[in-house]
Parts: sequence; C-alpha cells; structure tokens
Amino acid sequence: MSEGITHIWRHPIKSHGREPLESASLVAGQCLPGDRVWAVAHEASKADGSAWAPCANFSRVAKAPQLMAVEARYDEAQGHVTLSHPTQDSLTFSPDSAADLPRFLDWVRPLMPEDRAASARILRVPGRGMTDSPFPSISLCNWASHRAVETAIGHTLSPLRWRGNIWFDTGNAWDENKWIGRDVQIGEAVLTIRERTVRCLATTTNPETGQRDADTLKMLRDTWGHQDFAVYAEVIKDGAIRVGDSIKVL
Repeated sequence: MSEGITHIWRHPIKSHGREPLESASLVAGQCLPGDRVWAVAHEASKADGSAWAPCANFSRVAKAPQLMAVEARYDEAQGHVTLSHPTQDSLTFSPDSAADLPRFLDWVRPLMPEDRAASARILRVPGRGMTDSPFPSISLCNWASHRAVETAIGHTLSPLRWRGNIWFDTGNAWDENKWIGRDVQIGEAVLTIRERTVRCLATTTNPETGQRDADTLKMLRDTWGHQDFAVYAEVIKDGAIRVGDSIKVL
C-alpha cells in the first residue's frame, strides 16, 4: 500500500489553533516540528514545565469549545505566534515572554467558560511537544475513516475536529488501526505506529464556530464499539516529509 500525504498540520500551542504545512523535517524521538511546543496551564494545574504532564492540567477544547475555532501561525525565526478567532482581533505575541503573558490571558479570557479554571500560564518542556500521549507522538489520520464517520453521522464534518498531524487516504476505513506495532515510511522518514487515539469531547466541536454540534463519541461507540480515530506514531528514522509523499507500511 502506498498513498500520498494530502495535508500536514501543526498546532503550535496545544488546543489553541492549527497551521498547515507543506513540508517538515522529522527527527527520531521528537514530535512534528512546531507542534504542541507550548501548553496553557490553568489555575488548578500541577504542571510546572519540568516534565510532560497529562492534558487535564491544561486549558483545552474538551473543556473550552471556543478554543476549537482558533487559528495559529508560528514564526519560528522570531519566536512569535499569531492567534486569530472569529470573535477576536488577532494577537501576535511570544509564548516564552513573561511580559507578553498578560496580553495573551486578556485575549483568551472571553473564549473560556466561566465555570472552568482560568488560563494562568504558558509552559513548554524542552526537547518535546506537549502531546496528549506520554511519548512524543505524531498523529496519522486516514481520509477513508473520516468518510466512514461522516456516513455514520449523516452529514459532513470538518477533518480539523480530529486535530491530526498527517492526513492520507488508503481508500479503506480503519486500515490505520491494523498498523499498531508496524513501521511506516513517509517520504524519507520512518515511524512506528504505537497506539490508537482515544477521542474526547473536543471532537464534538465545530472548528469554524467553536460550538458543539455533533456527537462524534456516541456515533463511534454505537457504530464501531470504540471511541478511537487516528493513530499515534513515533519517529524512529529522521527524514523530510512533504505533501504528496507516499506513505508505505513496511
């Protein structure tokens, strides 16, 4: 099986926007470059930036649906991120700058539910992204599986709900679930497929409006008996990837 990569997406700040890429240089044991570099810890968080921490420590779409409608652009040379949202003026700031933190907190406050812990600080862990998985992962998404979900739920869905990194199309739904424990080559890089991605309430939210409008979780459970979409992979061989590259199970 060899199919072309259709999209590459990164999410510079966990749960705070996405950005399309045409190419990336993957490094063994690391996330997609620029993906989940930072995460926003809330007032009740125990995370301190010294190590990876579970997603419950961070402001995220599952608890704050309006965050799903955020778009992001990451200027790696300047260390700046620009965030935009349908109801907000855009904000350009440095997530690493303590001086910029108040501006970010002011910007994001209207997007956070009043009954949830407020965003408090931005963290990063040197050397790895703040993925939901405890290992530095890259998520792989199959268009065929997405189409099966749309058919089951009865209407179109934005693929951005899944917040995946690399999109491809095998033509067969759930092929990717059969790859656990196997290696795949994408462009010059090789990744090993570690586990299926168990989904949360975030996927019920429309990326254009930030409103929950589709019960993706019930549909997955009722139709297939699981709550999974996409797989987590770990890079085991460095290499460049780009849109149009083939993906091949080794």
